[in-house]
Amino acid sequence: MTHESPARRRWLAAALLAATALAPLAANAQGAWPAKPIRLVVPFTPGGVTDTSARVVAEFLGRRLGQQVVVDNKPGASGNIGMALVKDAPPDGYTLALAFDGTMVINPHVFAKLPFDTLKDFTSIGKIGNATLILVANPNAPVKSMADLVAVSKATQGGLSFGTSGTGGTPHIAGELLKMRTGANLVHVPYKGGGQALTDVIGGSIPLVYTAVAGAHGFVKDGKVRALAVSSAKRSPSLPDVPTFIESGIADFVVDSWVGLLAPAHLPPAIATRLNQELNAVLADPEAQGKLRTLGIEASPGTAAEFRDEMARDLARYGAVVKAAGIKVE
Repeated sequence: MTHESPARRRWLAAALLAATALAPLAANAQGAWPAKPIRLVVPFTPGGVTDTSARVVAEFLGRRLGQQVVVDNKPGASGNIGMALVKDAPPDGYTLALAFDGTMVINPHVFAKLPFDTLKDFTSIGKIGNATLILVANPNAPVKSMADLVAVSKATQGGLSFGTSGTGGTPHIAGELLKMRTGANLVHVPYKGGGQALTDVIGGSIPLVYTAVAGAHGFVKDGKVRALAVSSAKRSPSLPDVPTFIESGIADFVVDSWVGLLAPAHLPPAIATRLNQELNAVLADPEAQGKLRTLGIEASPGTAAEFRDEMARDLARYGAVVKAAGIKVE
């Protein structure tokens, strides 16, 4: 029989008492998330699809979580800078990323060096929705239709410039495909975000911008830019008067984009599950759906695994397109 000294018994009793006292505190600490505002990093400048969709999601997600979700724009390198920042953030649920397919599934094929791995460095939260892309022109540009664009671009020395949110983004890929399908003489001008590109097309610095309906919608409605075509299979509900590329005579030309939520890798499963549940609740909210639809985004609630699987499929799909277009950034 083992005999313990009175001192050891007193130490064990004190340790047990301390552990018993701390257990509820630890449980409360875990259950208290979120206990402070959450940062939602947008890897592009204000005004583009990532920014506008982020602000809708931040508003409604903040309501459900009982904490403010603060949009933090961190543009640069076609979204790589902002995503690298999120990758390196603590996996505590207080830093999220507004993920854009151009950055997550096209950049890996475009950039010689990438500061993150799409599938290894992030925790999938969920897809927000598909964003319709649109080609718009400065109102004074001599193009009112896709037929005009092709003809004018071929007749213009040096071609027509089109701005996008960055090299290798979905709008850039769409522009390159347009060149391949029509023979149009188009010159790509990359920006740090779709909003900046739109500002320059409104000001007349460039004649065209390929961007998301989300960012261009208000400017089209105000007559500050002329909408030429949307690259979805059907017309956008928010801009029903704008024809699709298919209706404009370019067969099988459908290039949609997507946005979603990611967090740093190794996010605690309980927080990841809560975020997915709350995001899906936001996407099922008719008011949130309406705001996203106005921006050209169709809400797509689903599981975190489904979103991760879509990213994996698109990584493979876009690799072939990038290679055919010869797009590279050293």
